[in-house]
Amino acid sequence: STQRAGTTALLQALNGVSGGVNKEALVCAADHRKARAASAQELEFGDGAAALSVGSDDLIATFLGSHTLTVDFVDHFRGSGEEFDYGWEERWIRDEGFSKIVPKAVAGALEKTGLSASDIDHFVMPCTFARLPQKLAKMCGINQDAVADPLGAVCGETGAAHALVMLVYTLQNAKPGEKVMLAHFGGGCDVLIFETTDLLATMSSKRGIVGSLADRQEETNYMKFLTFHGLVEWERGMRGEQDKKTALTTLYRNEDTVMGLVGGRCTETGVVQFPRSRISVAPNKPTVDTQEPYKFADRKATILSWSADFLSFSMNPPNHYGMIVFEGGGRIMMDIGDVTQGEVDSGMEVRMVFRIKDFDDQRGFKRYFWKAVPVRNAVPAAQAAE
Repeated sequence: STQRAGTTALLQALNGVSGGVNKEALVCAADHRKARAASAQELEFGDGAAALSVGSDDLIATFLGSHTLTVDFVDHFRGSGEEFDYGWEERWIRDEGFSKIVPKAVAGALEKTGLSASDIDHFVMPCTFARLPQKLAKMCGINQDAVADPLGAVCGETGAAHALVMLVYTLQNAKPGEKVMLAHFGGGCDVLIFETTDLLATMSSKRGIVGSLADRQEETNYMKFLTFHGLVEWERGMRGEQDKKTALTTLYRNEDTVMGLVGGRCTETGVVQFPRSRISVAPNKPTVDTQEPYKFADRKATILSWSADFLSFSMNPPNHYGMIVFEGGGRIMMDIGDVTQGEVDSGMEVRMVFRIKDFDDQRGFKRYFWKAVPVRNAVPAAQAAE
């Protein structure tokens, strides 16, 4: 594996679309790395994910070209079966790695695209070394004011996902007609260059990275941080002694219900329900086999009733859950996430997110389902998203 997995996937998608192999592609990158307690990595690492849609129509950014250098330069590694990275000496990584490899890759990308360094409006490069991106920009002839915020103070360095995280964040703050250079170091360097279009302004309502960071909850309890990262053994209590085995046969048969939050709508009465069943729940006309699939995930919803439960097991008590009612009909009893005690109230507008529901520690399986989280309208109208 490589730290450049995110940019490598993006390049594959771009080449696939431009070559006619794919009409559209969805590129997703995510990373969650453990760090030893009291290590430098504990201060630097963050968990994150980003997704980009790649196509040939309605583009918010046009792909101008790229250049890749593959160099057998090992700055850190994680052995098979190991939980933590082992990093080499920082000066070596900075001086022999970044400072010698990145400028060559940048020069190659500029030569291929016929651009000059002064044409670059945004220089996006994940890096945990303070001021090194500015130094590299100067070495490459790029205006130092073009260097993008590495987001270390607000989300940390998110590993293989960080190039895409920073790219989305930069697009949300960019203007139409600007050129964005994305560079990611690791076993060499990928450099991609994009030019934003006028359609970028139409994405201002998207949540993106800006909205996610605005919604973040800062945690100051260090023991809770260690617990959530699996770095300490903790007492779950008797209420936590549950078998969380997932029936994979049932999951397969009900895949659209669980994974897509798809319910049913009666074609005769219009009554909406979740889950879908052969018999409609219409009170005066329980028709049989009249339901069509009905998607709930993207519909507006509000909290009808709720509870903050301190008795049931939770890694972060209390457990918030309640009855969620959807615009157009239908209601589902769901977990409520991303809230603090005292924040939830009836009538609160919520949106659906796909999250981990349970951990099956006995078998190493994660169960996913949908949760309701508040709509906080945190994205400024002047900014554009992915």
